Amino acid sequence: MSAAAAQPGILARGSHFWADLWISVFEFLGSLWYLAADISMWFWRTAIRRRQPFGADALAAQMIRVGVRSIGIVVLVSAAIGMILALQTEPSLAQFGQTDKVANLVGIAVMRELGPLIAAIVLTGFAGASIAAELGTMVVGEEIEALRTMAISPIRFLVMPRVISTAISLVVLAVIADLAAVGAGGLIGITSLDIPYEVYRANTLAQLAPIDFLTGLLKAGAFGTLLGLIACRNGLRVTGGAAGVGRATTDTVVQTVIVVVIADLLFTAVFYAFGWNGAN
Repeated sequence: MSAAAAQPGILARGSHFWADLWISVFEFLGSLWYLAADISMWFWRTAIRRRQPFGADALAAQMIRVGVRSIGIVVLVSAAIGMILALQTEPSLAQFGQTDKVANLVGIAVMRELGPLIAAIVLTGFAGASIAAELGTMVVGEEIEALRTMAISPIRFLVMPRVISTAISLVVLAVIADLAAVGAGGLIGITSLDIPYEVYRANTLAQLAPIDFLTGLLKAGAFGTLLGLIACRNGLRVTGGAAGVGRATTDTVVQTVIVVVIADLLFTAVFYAFGWNGAN
């Protein structure tokens, strides 16, 4: 009797869990959508119609902070990934006498997937958490309310430069990540795997198509936009003082990594469906 009575309670709790989960997901996506709409509106007013100052200085400052200072860590991580790919794929290819095809695998994996993804994950930890913490601290210190009191939109003044800077910076960082990973993989292939330079270079160029590079840049731009939106969204929603700032920082990193990986999957599925996979 007790087990039978407990069973409906367990099912009810399970249904409530899934209902709350879906509500949270849709609330999260909706808040990102409305924030993106506000940014688009302010971009139209400032950059296109020029009814108010765009804030080019603020954008440049954020790009230096977000993009330029991330170059070193992106190069380091991307180069390490390129070397790992070369070393891990060589034994399997060597069984079929195709060691020189390491160049093909490294090039295609980096350009299509790993370059933008590595740059996005590195930038999430380097800049995304920082943006969320900065905005959250401003919320706790009531600086956001002070801006609204002075009829200054926090979206235009604080959020728009950060989102645009993360989008632009991530595109540039993805190019740097591609070059670093392919170059490091080539270094390992030539020096350690005894692949002639001419062969490695020819295989890389033969395997890659312009669409591989362009789809990677498209992904990077989308990842950067998502990163900026999530970081700003969590920062502006901080409650509970310093503990709330810590939660916003943690949530930003976790949510951005999950969203970026899911977005990467969706992009890859769409590109595959339309034949934009660079197949020769």
